[in-house]
Amino acid sequence: MGKLLIVDDEIDVREFAANFFRKRKLEVAIAGSGEEALEKIKQDKPDVVLLDIRMGGINGIQTLEEIKKIDPGIQVIMVTGTKPEENEAYHKCLELGAANYVHKPLKLEELEQVVFNTLNKDKVA
Repeated sequence: MGKLLIVDDEIDVREFAANFFRKRKLEVAIAGSGEEALEKIKQDKPDVVLLDIRMGGINGIQTLEEIKKIDPGIQVIMVTGTKPEENEAYHKCLELGAANYVHKPLKLEELEQVVFNTLNKDKVA
């Protein structure tokens, strides 16, 4: 079906999203930081990464850059709290090759649609 890596420094967000996708038969891994995400990407080779922009340590944009160096084929969906000052971040993420963008608070129906569309796009290509 596909492997999903969820990267968020808020444990409740991570666990909530992970449980949601596990019930939909996806293989799910979680990471609490950009650094941890990069290690998991090297080990697990996920198909799709759900990546929070604002985290301590290396942020989501820096993590996205590193993911694309490791494997340009990994689809990355950025997650943002959408503050006006993040508009620049939005453009930067698209420039760096983010597949999509979702906003917090996460709406499960939207999240499910975006993740599965991204997974399926990967299969068609």
